[in-house]
Amino acid sequence: MATTNFKYVFEVIELASKAKTRQEKIDVLRKYESWALKDLLRGTYDNLVQWSLPPGAPPYEPAAESSIPSTLHNQHKKFKYFVKGLTADQLNPIKREKMFIDMLESVHPKDAELLILMKDKKPLAKTVTRKLVEEAFPNLIVK
Repeated sequence: MATTNFKYVFEVIELASKAKTRQEKIDVLRKYESWALKDLLRGTYDNLVQWSLPPGAPPYEPAAESSIPSTLHNQHKKFKYFVKGLTADQLNPIKREKMFIDMLESVHPKDAELLILMKDKKPLAKTVTRKLVEEAFPNLIVK
């Protein structure tokens, strides 16, 4: 995290949503491209990705912004435990939901909000649409 180019995933989404033109939005997404960002975007907009978690926000205690134990850049690797057809199918539902809550509690509160939106397949920001993501990362979402 020492690099000056580091942005939390929520910061990238906020920057892209505030950019004035479509091309500027695409440029922001590409500039701050990371596996965590792309996994979040794919998890939100790719219909092949189905979540094995109940809808809505689970009961969790958001991390304090002053002492965030982890980042989405580290935690996104656990998505495989929540996607139908992957490791999620092998887990007890209670254990799977506890893992998700632990993830929500370990990342920045605004990233936690994005995770809940992703899981529920709701847009991450009004102007960060599936079509925009397909333009920014043409091979990310299966048609």
